[in-house]
Amino acid sequence: MPAKKRILIVTDSYPPELRSASELMRDLAEGLSEDGHEVYAVTSYPRFNLADGEVKEYPEISTEGGVKVLRVKVLPHHKVNFIFRGIAQLLLPHLFYRAVRKNISGKLDFVILHSPPLPLSSVSAKIAKKYGGKYILNLHDFFPQNAVDLGILKSRPIVKFFEIMESRAYRAADKIVVPSESHKHFLAEHRNIGSSKVAVIPHWIDTAPFTAVKRTGKYRKLYGLENKFIFLFAGVLGPSQGLDFVLKIAERVREEKDIHFLFVGDGMMKLALMKYAAEHNLENVSFEPFVSKEEYPLLVKDADVGIISLTDKNRTPAVPAKLMGYMAGSIAAIGFLHAESDASLIIAESKCGLTAPFGDLDKGVEAVKNLYLGRAEIGKLGENAFNHTLKYFSKSVCLKEWEDVLSFADTE
Repeated sequence: MPAKKRILIVTDSYPPELRSASELMRDLAEGLSEDGHEVYAVTSYPRFNLADGEVKEYPEISTEGGVKVLRVKVLPHHKVNFIFRGIAQLLLPHLFYRAVRKNISGKLDFVILHSPPLPLSSVSAKIAKKYGGKYILNLHDFFPQNAVDLGILKSRPIVKFFEIMESRAYRAADKIVVPSESHKHFLAEHRNIGSSKVAVIPHWIDTAPFTAVKRTGKYRKLYGLENKFIFLFAGVLGPSQGLDFVLKIAERVREEKDIHFLFVGDGMMKLALMKYAAEHNLENVSFEPFVSKEEYPLLVKDADVGIISLTDKNRTPAVPAKLMGYMAGSIAAIGFLHAESDASLIIAESKCGLTAPFGDLDKGVEAVKNLYLGRAEIGKLGENAFNHTLKYFSKSVCLKEWEDVLSFADTE
């Protein structure tokens, strides 16, 4: 049993918000609590990406799974335009710091920040210094570079402002945790961050909720898709996913009447995607709202293939956490990905599906058809996915790696 520590996790999203980051941070917080640590989490008040029935009032201070959760009312920063999101995120540090100072006293041994959003890096370092602890940056995306790649940030002065913020975040951190070796390599090659400062801990998934259920057909019946071969995208429908490309593939395979593309989730691109599908009369495409965390395993198991898509405009490393959800659900995966995505490597190594270069319609269509035509063997791909997840991406394996990082950082 590791020595008991007092730990604060700083994250802009936490359940009941249905985002990969919120689930990862809840798992981390509760896992550390189960290991005997005293854990706090400060997060924004839930407004978006909620399952039906979850839109209600939440206490600003509560204890959940052994974790004391502080929820801070902030300006909306999800599912809003980029200018408003930027303003909201720049206000986060002040509001989060005020909540921490009001509700937490005594020494903190570690402050762990999930980034993005990058502006929370300054307040995390400030809290760590104020409370006598060490600051660990859990880095998943490279901002502002990804926003520049996507054409979201174009003003050079604004880009420079965030580049300075990014550099300070890396310098201030006592340790940086990233989800892949490609992230670590990017930090070394493009940000001059020594390898000794960086630890790699992949996205994980709790496999227990998936092994506890079997395919029931509940969502196939609910959505009227009982006899379809379902390609599922479940998650946030944002610009970085490039899901218009998936709709173009759907348009090209519409003659295969059994193939259906199911999008379950929400995000700033949802209305545009729905409009495209309607204008092109894509009867093989449907959109549904988020389902709850408890229902998610049933949804995944009712699908045949899980979709991973990342636009080739983004040239920085990326590992979509939703891939682990598909793999834990024992379904095959298809990836439409740029070359820098580690998801391509994971799919190849696990032998759980197929990939095609994002933007290459012919190869994308070919991959979809090959999975459909090989549907008699699709169960084997799902089995490969689950076995790979147990070995490399299970929650117990990855949380043990977090304990190792904390133990190592504590001695430095």
